[in-house]
Amino acid sequence: MNHSLVSVAPMMDWTDKHCRFFYRLISKNVQLYTEMITTKAILRGDKNRLLDFNAGENPLVLQLGGSDPREMAECALIAQEWGYDEVNINVGCPSDRVLSGSFGACLMKEPNLVAQCVETMIERCDVPITVKHRIGIDDMESYEQLSEFVDLISQKGCQHFIVHARKAWLTGLSPKENRTIPPLNYPWVYQLKKDFPNLKFSINGGIDSCEDIVGHLEYVDGAMLGRSIYHNPFLLEQIELEIFKSNERSLNRELILSKYMSYISAQLQQGVPIRSMTRHILGLYHGEANAKLFRRLLSGKVVELDHLNEWLDFKKIV
Repeated sequence: MNHSLVSVAPMMDWTDKHCRFFYRLISKNVQLYTEMITTKAILRGDKNRLLDFNAGENPLVLQLGGSDPREMAECALIAQEWGYDEVNINVGCPSDRVLSGSFGACLMKEPNLVAQCVETMIERCDVPITVKHRIGIDDMESYEQLSEFVDLISQKGCQHFIVHARKAWLTGLSPKENRTIPPLNYPWVYQLKKDFPNLKFSINGGIDSCEDIVGHLEYVDGAMLGRSIYHNPFLLEQIELEIFKSNERSLNRELILSKYMSYISAQLQQGVPIRSMTRHILGLYHGEANAKLFRRLLSGKVVELDHLNEWLDFKKIV
């Protein structure tokens, strides 16, 4: 699988299959990730509901939350059979739920266990296994510790690390605060690339423009954006043009909306609630003159496809 220069981060409650379908309408080249799904949910739950995705979402990465090597390997094999291109291990999420489940950022304190998971997963399946992690947690705050973490896990076959350039405080800060309060430390991620030139590193945290992406790509292999895309999804169009140099793009917001409405219509016939799909497009007109009007339209008590058709009429597109 080709490594992508730009990816959209796995975001709990956000990057579901409807969100990803919408993003793929705008960008064919960005790497997309699922929400984090736990191994126990996959092994014991409704696999169709959890793992199904739309044709055309690939390249698509399944992000796994777990720490039992056998369960992780079993889920990696399931992901491969389901058609995912890659499996990513969550070693970065600082939420209480993740902490109590012994996965996420707390695994940075157990590099041997992460390495064992990677080794077992690679033995079991053929898709790449990657790790998304922080630069440190709590009292783990030296570059040497970070470097040792990467070194150990890479020895077991992981070739691509996605690094959130903030440490995580597992006590004292909420998950939301952990996204903004710990200071960004991009130089440490750049240093990892210098020290491990044969590995691939993508950088995550505080990236919200093509200018930011271009700056980071001078030092690392990829950039991952999260909330900046969710709140301003049309940034993907700019990324398509400026980063991927796509010269076949003639998209506008109305064309994207029209295509997404066709998707909504088909999903409604399968019983999918309309609001679970329209919530992902609230930011489509971010920065445009009628952005507030569009958000108000989608935030009303009753949202119907007719309302979106009226919007397109209003925009004089159809």
